[in-house]
Amino acid sequence: MVLDFIRQSIADRGYPPTLREIGARMGIRSTNGVNDHLRALERKGYLTREDMKSRALRPTAHSSGEAQNDSAMPSPLEDEDVIDVQVLGRVAAGLPLFAEEHIIDTVRVDRGLLKGGREVFGLRVQGDSMIDAGILSGDYIFVRKQLTASRGDIVVALIGDEATVKYYYPEKDYVRFQPANKSMAPILVRAVDFKPTMLLGVVVGVFRRL
Repeated sequence: MVLDFIRQSIADRGYPPTLREIGARMGIRSTNGVNDHLRALERKGYLTREDMKSRALRPTAHSSGEAQNDSAMPSPLEDEDVIDVQVLGRVAAGLPLFAEEHIIDTVRVDRGLLKGGREVFGLRVQGDSMIDAGILSGDYIFVRKQLTASRGDIVVALIGDEATVKYYYPEKDYVRFQPANKSMAPILVRAVDFKPTMLLGVVVGVFRRL
């Protein structure tokens, strides 16, 4: 049913469905559940995901034939070689990090390109506060989840109601979150008000569509 829906979408619209569209069609509420189905189809050689994007689903030649023995079918990408990274459009206070309404995509990344294994999530950058560090508005950053960081690390921190991407500088009386943009002032959080849970993780990579 999933393959038929993907093929029909490509035939009708010229491109595959999103994870949410597949979930809605199949009655699966969680994008993780959709990914489980897609990974199973990939392992069986019925599906590939090109360009690391969920929008680049492509049925293989195997998918149009009769079911074959799993051991005889090639796997385009072995699960142990890649990581499925959930990309968030935003992070807001009071909601789980992976609140379903905030997940906008899933990106497949070679394990060797990221430090942090499966403890990595993606976040779409909004704004120009880190442009001098080569992080532009619209980029996807990859973040290793952790509650600690070293001085000078680029971190994602939950300050106030939403997440921000800044350099991390703990000082004696406050924590300074420094932008990489000379026109912007740092965010200062008093040491007595700072909690480790404010740190969502350390930035370990950037992905940009050209």
